[in-house]
Amino acid sequence: MKVTVDEEKCCGAGQCVLLAPEVFDQRDEDGIVILLDDGPAPALHPAVREAASVCPAAAIALSEDA
Repeated sequence: MKVTVDEEKCCGAGQCVLLAPEVFDQRDEDGIVILLDDGPAPALHPAVREAASVCPAAAIALSEDA
């Protein structure tokens, strides 16, 4: 799995951080997503998929090819 985020789309809701804190964080000043791991371990894939699906701004993109 390859994870990418679009900081321009991010609205700072923070659902990704709650669901997969090993993969996502937020900037202190504005809450915009910070990608900590663009190739998470397989054990984290379900949480990352859920984070992408619930992102209100659709700022998280996943590629299952990587």
